[in-house]
Amino acid sequence: MSRLDRVTDKGAELVRRWLGVLRDDLLTARADPLPPSVWLRWVPHGVVCLAAFVAMAGGVAQLQEYGKIGSGYSVLVAVGQGGAAVLALRRPVPALWLSVVATVLGAVLLRRMLMAGQIDGFPWPWTPWGIAEHLLVLLLLALRVPTRVSVEALALTGLLTYVLQGLWGAWNYSATGQLAVTLFTVAVVLGTALRGRREARVELGRQTTLTAEERARRTLLEERSRIARELHDVVAHHMSVISIQAQVAPHLVQDPPDELKENLAGIRQNAVEALTELRRVLDVLRSEHPAPGERSDAPQPTLDRLEALVENTRAAGLTVTTATSGEHRPLPPGVELSAYRIVQEALSNVLRHAPGATAHVTLAYDPRGLRVTVVNTGPTREAPPSAGAGHGLLGMRERAVMLGGRLTAGPWAGKGYKVDAYLPAPAPPATDPLPQDGTA
Repeated sequence: MSRLDRVTDKGAELVRRWLGVLRDDLLTARADPLPPSVWLRWVPHGVVCLAAFVAMAGGVAQLQEYGKIGSGYSVLVAVGQGGAAVLALRRPVPALWLSVVATVLGAVLLRRMLMAGQIDGFPWPWTPWGIAEHLLVLLLLALRVPTRVSVEALALTGLLTYVLQGLWGAWNYSATGQLAVTLFTVAVVLGTALRGRREARVELGRQTTLTAEERARRTLLEERSRIARELHDVVAHHMSVISIQAQVAPHLVQDPPDELKENLAGIRQNAVEALTELRRVLDVLRSEHPAPGERSDAPQPTLDRLEALVENTRAAGLTVTTATSGEHRPLPPGVELSAYRIVQEALSNVLRHAPGATAHVTLAYDPRGLRVTVVNTGPTREAPPSAGAGHGLLGMRERAVMLGGRLTAGPWAGKGYKVDAYLPAPAPPATDPLPQDGTA
C-alpha cells in the first residue's frame, strides 16, 4: 500500500469517526429535562411557555399580514417554531431540528412571495419572531448538553443561514442572517457559561460533602485511637500486674494450701485471657475498617463457624476438605478467633494466588493447645495480578505470636504451599466436685 493510500485511509477513518460523533450528538431523541430552579422552582418553565405562546401568536400575525402567506401555512410555521421552544424544556436536540425545519419551511414560503414581488423588504431568511424562538431553543440546549453539542448546533444553524441567504438568496428582502447568527452565538456562549457555573456549584457541593465526611471519619478514628491508647496504658497495665502478682503470690507463702493455689491460678488465667481479649479490642479500635464481609458490630467468629467459612470458599470455586483430630473442647475466645482468622486468610491466599488448586484444613487438638494446618496443591493456571498489600502472612504470624504460639509458611509438595500454626491453649486442670452440703 502506497503512502497516498495510507493517508487516504486515515482521512476516511477520521471522517467516519467525525460523522459518528455528529450522529450520536445530533441524531438523538433522548430526554434531558430542564431541572427546576433552586429558588424559583418551576417559574422558568412557565416563562418559557409564555414566551413561546407570545412569539407564536406574533409570528402568525406577521406571516399573514406582512408575509402574505395563507393562514394554514402561517399557523404551521409559527406552531413549529413555538412548539420547538416548549419541546426544548425536555428534549433539546429534537427541539433544535423542529425549529430548523419550521424555519426552512417559512423561508421557502416567504421566498416565493419575495420572488413574485408580492412583498418588499420583508426580513429574510429569519423572521424576528423566528429569531426569538430559535434563541430560546439554543439557550435551553446549551444549558444541558456538553459544549461540543452546543457548538455543533450553532454550526448547523450558521450553515443553514449561509445556504439560505448566501447560496440560495431572494429578491427585495431585508437580510437578517448576520444578525441572527450573532445573537445565536451569544445565546450559546451564555448557556454554556451558565451550565459550567451550575456544574461547578454541584461539584463544589459534592466536594464539601466529601470533606465533611472525611473530617467526621478522621474525628472518629482519632477518638478510637485515643480510647485504644488509654486502654493500653491503663487497663492493660493493671491486668498485667494482676497476672504477675497471681503468679508470684504462692511463692510468698510457706506451704500454701491447694485451694489458694487453684484460686490464684484461676485469677492468673482470667487475667491472661482478659489481656488477650483486650489486645483483640485494641486491634479493632486501631483498624479503620472491619474484616471483609463482616459488619463492624458483628460478633467475632469462632471455630463453630469454620464450616460456614469453608462452604463460602467452596462457593467461590475452591475445593476444600477438612479434618479434625484429638479431643474437641472449647478454647479461649482469643484462640478460637485467631484460629478462624488464620484459616480464613490462608484460604483467601489460595483463592488469590493458586487458581485451580485444592486445599485441606486440619485442626489437631492436644492437651496443650491447637494445631492449625492449611495446605494446598499447585495452581493449574496463572494467577491474576493481586491488589493486596501482602500483609496477610504477617498478620497470621502476629496472631500466633500474640498468643505465645508460632506459625510457619512455605512451599509444600512441589508447587503447593503450607501454613502451619500452633496456638497454646492448656486444658483446664481437673477440680474436685463441689460438696453438696452447701459449705462451698
